[in-house]
Amino acid sequence: MTDPNKPQRKLSRSGDSLYKTLGLQKGASSEDIKKAYRKLALRYHPDKNPENPEAAEKFKEINSANSILNDENKRQIYDEYGSMGLYVADQFGEDSVKYYFLMSKCWFKTLFFCAIIFTGCCCCCCCCFCCGKCGSKEEDEHYFYMDPEDLEAQVFEEQNKGNQTVIIGQPVPSAASEVSPQGPVTVGMPISSPDTMNH
Repeated sequence: MTDPNKPQRKLSRSGDSLYKTLGLQKGASSEDIKKAYRKLALRYHPDKNPENPEAAEKFKEINSANSILNDENKRQIYDEYGSMGLYVADQFGEDSVKYYFLMSKCWFKTLFFCAIIFTGCCCCCCCCFCCGKCGSKEEDEHYFYMDPEDLEAQVFEEQNKGNQTVIIGQPVPSAASEVSPQGPVTVGMPISSPDTMNH
């Protein structure tokens, strides 16, 4: 659990603090990262420093840096967009990072708003869609309230008008589906030979 008194780090866009945690320069090879991680992990491991809580925190930072820099996708995002890119990847997915940063650029926002203004899309939104109020009004169907008792009486009257009998019974099961004492009855169809099918 994080300490509330400890100041939170700001998300950077440079992408070099994880390399500094491992004592490397940005763009180091995978082998250099593995060697630096092993060396620092042995030095700051909590089992070797049981009385030093700062060593345990340093060990956690080293593990985090190693896990990010050993993953090719995360490393590429970190190298290009920094820790801000990793945060966006966690929130929106790794494929969405480049689109997020593209849409946050000033020229993209300007282009987007100019397109809205020049195409007139903003007119509909800004006017609360009042342009539709100027058109001719179509006749709405008029609905009226009907008392449920009146509706029931009308349905009863329609049923009695035709003198139709209401079916309240269920069909009787056929003999084919009855079970005999010897077991279930199997009903089959006669098999016709190919000679009879042609005639």
